Amino acid sequence: MAKRERVLRMSVEQPLWRALTAYRLLTMVYAILLATFGRDKYERPWVAIAFLAVMAVWTLATLPKVANAASCTKRFLGADLALALAGILLTPLADFDAQHLDGPTLPSIWTAGSVLAFAIKGGWRWAALASTFVAVANIIERGEPSRDTFHNVLLVWVASIAVGYVVEVARASERTLARALEIEAATRERERLARDIHDSVLQVLAMVQRRGTALGGEAAELGRMAGEQEVALRTLVSSGLVPTTRVSEDTSEGAVVRTVEVDDREDGPSGSADFDLRALLAPHAGSRVSFAEPGAPVLLAPAAAKELAAAVSAALDNVRVHAGQGAQAWILVEDWPDEVIVTVRDDGPGIPEGRLAQAEGEGRMGVALSIRGRLRDLGGTAELISVPGQGTEVELKVPKASRGKAGSGR
Repeated sequence: MAKRERVLRMSVEQPLWRALTAYRLLTMVYAILLATFGRDKYERPWVAIAFLAVMAVWTLATLPKVANAASCTKRFLGADLALALAGILLTPLADFDAQHLDGPTLPSIWTAGSVLAFAIKGGWRWAALASTFVAVANIIERGEPSRDTFHNVLLVWVASIAVGYVVEVARASERTLARALEIEAATRERERLARDIHDSVLQVLAMVQRRGTALGGEAAELGRMAGEQEVALRTLVSSGLVPTTRVSEDTSEGAVVRTVEVDDREDGPSGSADFDLRALLAPHAGSRVSFAEPGAPVLLAPAAAKELAAAVSAALDNVRVHAGQGAQAWILVEDWPDEVIVTVRDDGPGIPEGRLAQAEGEGRMGVALSIRGRLRDLGGTAELISVPGQGTEVELKVPKASRGKAGSGR
């Protein structure tokens, strides 16, 4: 059954668009108030009134355009910058002394909002282009620009380029994080499939190889073929060539919606209610496996209980394969306030020093994936203690917090 997981993550640049929206509104009000209190200085006040009216209507009407990157089109940016430049160049027509005095232009600091929109949309290169146009317009408007004029122009130019550069860095970081999340999701899914394959197909192939070799004749040839397929499948699994995770992304409305699709087979207990771990482990009890449990239910989330039971099953498989036919095994379940501990112990010959590392190098990932990998995904630990001649003990610890993470690793 296909499982779809949607993770809503706010784009790192979205707060900048919100700030720009507020900036345009506040600076629009500021420019109008500035012109209102200084109306006596205008020789042609109707020029100032007409421009400020157009600027106010444009600002209010285009608020959705500066809500996110998708809405802020190149056409809008060009028209917005053209309006700001027109306001700067119209200032001498409304105030004859504007070229001789370092007073504010008609749009005042509203002009910086147009430049910042370029910076947020296209990065520092777009910001440099827009601020250059504003700088030229200011120099033309002043006629004989003063030191303060150059200072203000340089300030806008540097600030806009800095904002654009920060936006580009933030976008690059977001892309890196998105790629890391994709790799992590794909890796976890490959490990999960590798565990399932080890617990089923690989175990069967290994058994066919052993039995075929023991029987001889045509069965020996069948065992040899099964052994070859086991080696090939182990190599495929350990190389990580199992493409099972697909990640797509939607950036509409300024948010990033990441969709992860994996093939999720639910072959164990499901649902949101806690599950009694004892019910999953009790079937292992038999003449050569002793099972000790608490008198009360040992509750875990269904997914956590299933994975822990699978790890116990993998440990018992290792006992049957490596400890010999006459080996005895014990399962002990301990239910602590903050964790569940399951211990699997046998009286076999133990594991020689360095054998686990050698097995992983040969692609035999039973302990690494079927046991330790499962416990790691649950936030727990798996400790293996083995002394040659004195048996092996595997201690599996799962935190009770795994109840709230049911299915998180799937």
